[in-house]
Amino acid sequence: MKVHHLDCGPLASGIVTHCLLVETADALVLVDSGFGTADLAEPDRRLGWTRRVLAPRLDPEHTALRQVEALGYDPRDVDHIVLTHLDYDHAGGIGDFPSARIHVHGPELRAAAAPTGSDRWRYRTAQWAHGPRWSIHERGGAEWFGFPGTVAPSGLPPELRVVPLYGHTAGHVGVAIDTGDRWLLHAGDAFVSELQLHRLLPGLLVAGAAFGVPEPRLAAARVRTLHRLAELTRLPGGPVTVFAAHDPITFARLANQPEGEPSCAGL
Repeated sequence: MKVHHLDCGPLASGIVTHCLLVETADALVLVDSGFGTADLAEPDRRLGWTRRVLAPRLDPEHTALRQVEALGYDPRDVDHIVLTHLDYDHAGGIGDFPSARIHVHGPELRAAAAPTGSDRWRYRTAQWAHGPRWSIHERGGAEWFGFPGTVAPSGLPPELRVVPLYGHTAGHVGVAIDTGDRWLLHAGDAFVSELQLHRLLPGLLVAGAAFGVPEPRLAAARVRTLHRLAELTRLPGGPVTVFAAHDPITFARLANQPEGEPSCAGL
C-alpha cells in the first residue's frame, strides 16, 4: 500500500485541492480528481463564473492526469476514481481517465442530475457529459469508528471504505483508507481547516458550518458531521488521520512526510 498526496488544482490564496493516488496490491485508485485538462482548455464553458471566484491556477502540470503520468503510470492504469462529491473542483478530472470506474454516492449523483435552488451553480454537467462508467453506492453497511452507514463499494480494494459525511452537499462522503498501521480519512469539504476540529477552539465548529452549504436544510447535518470528525481525531492512540480537501497546512505535512513515518496525530 502506498498513498500519494496530490494537489490537483491550486486555488487563490494558497488553497489546495487535495487528491490521493492509492496503490494497492490489486488496483490503482484516485480519490477525487481535481480540475481536468478539459477544464483548462475551456474554463469559461466548463467552470463558468466560479472560475473567477476560485481563481484556479490553470496549469496542466497540476492535473491528476499529468501527476499520475509523472509517477510512471499510464492513465489507463487507474482502475477506480472515488469521489467525495461532484463539485466542479473535485470531479473535473474524471474524463482524463476513461478506463476508470467512477464511484459516487447515490444521493450525490441524484442531486447533481436534477439540481434545485443554488445547487445549480455547483454542479457542472459538462464534466461528466462523456458518459462515465458510474458505480453508484447507497448508504448502508457496518459502522466505522461510530459513523453509521459506511460501505465498501463493489469492486474497490478492501482497504477502502466510503463514509457518509453529509452537509456540504446532500450526498457528500469521506473516503477512508486502511494503510495497515492506521487509517487515513479524506473528508472532502466536510470542513475547511483542521483548526475547526481542535478541542480548544470549539467556536470554529459552528463558524465553519455554513461553508459551501447552499441550502439551510444541510447546515444542521454539516454541524453534526463536524462534531463527529472532531471526536474521531481525539480517539486514544490517534488511529485515524483526518484531513480536508482544501487545507494547505495539512496537505504540506502529509505530502512531505517521509515514507514509513507515522501520519500526523489527531488534534
